[in-house]
This record gives sequence, structure tokens and C-alpha cells, in this order.
Amino acid sequence: MRTVFREDHNIFRDQVRRFIDDQIVPHHAQWEKDGIVPMEIWKMAGKQCLLCTTVPEEYGGPGGDFGHSAILIEELARANATAVGFTTHSEIVAPYIVTYGSEEQKQRYLPKMVSGELVGVIAMTEPGAGSDLRSIRTTARREGDEYVISGQKTFISNGINAGMAVVVCKTDPSSRNLTLICVETDRPGFSKGKPLEKIGLKGQDTSELFFDDVRVPVSNRLGEEDQGFDYLTHQLAWERCIIAIRAAQSIDTLLEETITYVKEREAFGRSLFKFQNSRFTLAEAKAEATMLRVFVDDCLSKVMEGNLSPETAAMAKLVGSEMQNRLLDQFLQLHGGYGYMSEYKVARAWLDARVARIYGGTSEIMKEIISRSL
Repeated sequence: MRTVFREDHNIFRDQVRRFIDDQIVPHHAQWEKDGIVPMEIWKMAGKQCLLCTTVPEEYGGPGGDFGHSAILIEELARANATAVGFTTHSEIVAPYIVTYGSEEQKQRYLPKMVSGELVGVIAMTEPGAGSDLRSIRTTARREGDEYVISGQKTFISNGINAGMAVVVCKTDPSSRNLTLICVETDRPGFSKGKPLEKIGLKGQDTSELFFDDVRVPVSNRLGEEDQGFDYLTHQLAWERCIIAIRAAQSIDTLLEETITYVKEREAFGRSLFKFQNSRFTLAEAKAEATMLRVFVDDCLSKVMEGNLSPETAAMAKLVGSEMQNRLLDQFLQLHGGYGYMSEYKVARAWLDARVARIYGGTSEIMKEIISRSL
């Protein structure tokens, strides 16, 4: 029994699971072929109060907590519904607006993000700057009451569907300080590149974003000028916890499906489960998955209490993503040739999991963060 969730969380899980099973799973394969999820599904999720679950009620949100967020993350992972980019929109972009936005910005963006009318993205990564955010080259030049933004971003999740981007930029190109500015995608000078082709997450629209002297009012700035790095650092702990939550659920789901498969599949006149190698592999995976679940639930509890440290979040992200990749590879192996067929969830999940060791900070960066506390 997981003690991190309350009864209202469990009721919410039933609602989320029904929505995913009815509205997402039947269409997911087509979305992966299309390389994008239709905006209609965003609006349907909005009507069900499944977007931006932690946004306060005064801005149109459900007024939930991180427990509700975790349930949505887990249920999407259970179905391996990786095409649906709700998490980036709801759990990364919306909190920036809630935490650092002005009252006018909250009223302008949040209700539409909650309803699914407006998809928000975070634009950090550039062709020449990934983990080292301070080396970005996108600039925001101040001209009177406006910023003029120039630069390029890449690997932007939900980039094609995006209606607003929280852009990480520099007001002084020679400085290492960062500033966050909200940029609506219909502004002159803003453009989107074609969808990027990836080896996994095929249904999630990922693209480049281009800023050619895009003018935005100074009132679009999030928080204070040159304080962006501190804002990003504060929010990254939750982002890394999200990846760990997803990894733990992915492992649990694929473990159960693999157990079922090896019990039903026969070779040499008996089920694969009768072979000691199968049982021992699954037993060890169960032990590791259980330990990860306990740790991740403890991290979630800390998030809900507001005291998850960057170091602990890095540990969860590192261990979770590395374990997910290793165990899903073992589960695929136990499926034999069928594990290499894309019609099997284990094959798709194995491919989709690879990026977990890269985005949100690479495993190497996680080790660097952890090592600073030694």
C-alpha cells in the first residue's frame, strides 16, 4: 500500500485511467505515425480537468497538488502514452507562470493553458548549448518598453502545437545571467522548424524554434531580469522527480506484462517462467523496482512538503532512468523476437526510455550534482 496518496488521489486516478484508455490508447499508434497529437485531445483533457492540476482555482485550475500531478504522470507511463506532452505543459511551463508570473500574466495565460486552448513550452536548449545553459546565445535586447529577441532553440517538446514559449535568453550577450520571457508564437519574426525525427517518442511533436527580432513587451518577462538561472534551478528538482516517477511506473508496468508473457509463452515444452534464468531475472527486477518505488515515493512526499533537494532529485533521476533502461532491456530480451516488434509495448517503451538518460540533465550531469554534496 502506497501511503503517499490520499483517497482523493485514488479517485482521480480512476478518472485519469478511464480518459487515457478511452481517448488516448486507441489513437496513439496513429499519432506516432503522424508525429503529433491533435489539439482536440488537449481540449478534451482540459474539459476533464486533467491539465495543469496544480494551478489555483482563481486562474481556472483544479487547485490540486503534486500528488494529482504524479498520478497523471504515472497513468501516462502505464499506457506508454509518450506522444502526449501534457507533462511538459502542465508540470514545467505552468509552474513557472504560477511561481514567477505577474497577476496579469497569470490571468492571460493560465486559464487557456488549463482548458487546453494554449499549449505552453519551455525553450532552453540550443544547437550549441544543452547542459551548459549559461552558454546560450539567444538574446533579448531592450528597446524602450520592448525586448527584441533573436536566436534559435532546438529539441522543444510540443514545439509544433505551441502557442506560447517561456524563452531562456540573455539581456547582455557577454553575461552569464539568464532571463525568462514569455513569447506568443503568433508574433512577427517567430517561426517553427519542421518536426524533428527521433528514434523514440515518435508521436511527440519536437521542433526547433526561431526568433528573428521578435518584439515583445517588457511586461512579458517572467520575474526579474537576469534571475532566470535561479528560477530554472529551483524548478529543475521537480522536473527530475517527474522523470523518476515515470521511470518507476514504466518499470512496474513492463515487469508485470513481462511476467504474464513468460508464463504464457512456451519453449521446449514448458513455459519460459519454468526456466530458472527467467525467474531469477524477474525476481531481481522485482527487488530493484520495489526499492526504486519506495525511494521515488519518498521524493514525491518531499515535493509535496516543499523540501526536495536538488541533490536528492538528481539521485532519483539518475537511478530511475538508468534502471529503467537496463531493466526494460532485460524485459525485451525475455520477449525474444517479439520484443523487437513495435506492436509490443515493451519494444516501444524500450526505445522511448533512452532519452530519459539525456533530457532533464544527462546522467553525467546528475553525477556531477550529487558529487558536490559528498
